Amino acid sequence: MKIGFTKMQGCGNDYLYVDCRSGLPQELMDAIPFLSDRHFGVGGDGVICICSAQNADGQMRMFNADGSEGKMCGNGVRCVAQWLYQNGIKKDTLAIDTLAGVKTMQRTALNMWKVDMGKAEFSTKSLPAVGFEENKVIQPLNVQGTEWQVTLVSMGNPHCVVEVEDTKTLDLPSIGKGFETHSAFPESVNTEFIRYISPIELEMRVWERGSGETLACGTGACAAAAAFVARGKCPQNTDITVHLLGGDLTICVTDNTVWMTGQAVSVFEGTIEI
Repeated sequence: MKIGFTKMQGCGNDYLYVDCRSGLPQELMDAIPFLSDRHFGVGGDGVICICSAQNADGQMRMFNADGSEGKMCGNGVRCVAQWLYQNGIKKDTLAIDTLAGVKTMQRTALNMWKVDMGKAEFSTKSLPAVGFEENKVIQPLNVQGTEWQVTLVSMGNPHCVVEVEDTKTLDLPSIGKGFETHSAFPESVNTEFIRYISPIELEMRVWERGSGETLACGTGACAAAAAFVARGKCPQNTDITVHLLGGDLTICVTDNTVWMTGQAVSVFEGTIEI
């Protein structure tokens, strides 16, 4: 069968976006690893299916490059809003249903969306994670013989935030998988490696479960900002710039939610046989 798609990116976090409002075919789900392959397929961090929703403007189903389904993608949900806006739902406020709940989107400028990402949760049960103290902000985790000081955060999907002195020299391919598949995380984990620059500026590299290192992760940037607010190194109710390999995101952590603002850009459209 032939599948039409739109290639979109938010801070370089690129996915194939497929109109599945009339149904999500099994053939598409089976083909996700092929479609995501950067050498033999179209190439991307995965595939995001835009489905119909009863109580929202649309639903996001996001699949990692290995075919596994994730609950939430911050960069992806902005692109879903942009796709819907470009395809007939021209509203400056949109509601997108996800497996992590309905997210409210506000269009702030051309290709720019501000997203209510929901409250950051620090409970180990919300990730889930095992072998940690409950609600402790900084905890030790031994990965491949090295002890790291981590903060566990759920943004609807699980995150492990680590502060490092230098993100550029990290051998992420050798250590990222150790975090992702650690026995402490029964459903695996996304890991953010953060260099603290100032109270309103962080630098980040990320290892995403199911996809490996990506240029950006929206929920990861939210988790990182929330973690550094909880650590007392960044302020609440203030815009924090998170520098990612693919660009910048603006994050504001409040008592009740985390706001994320960033671009959503269409790259090209195409059709492929699967």
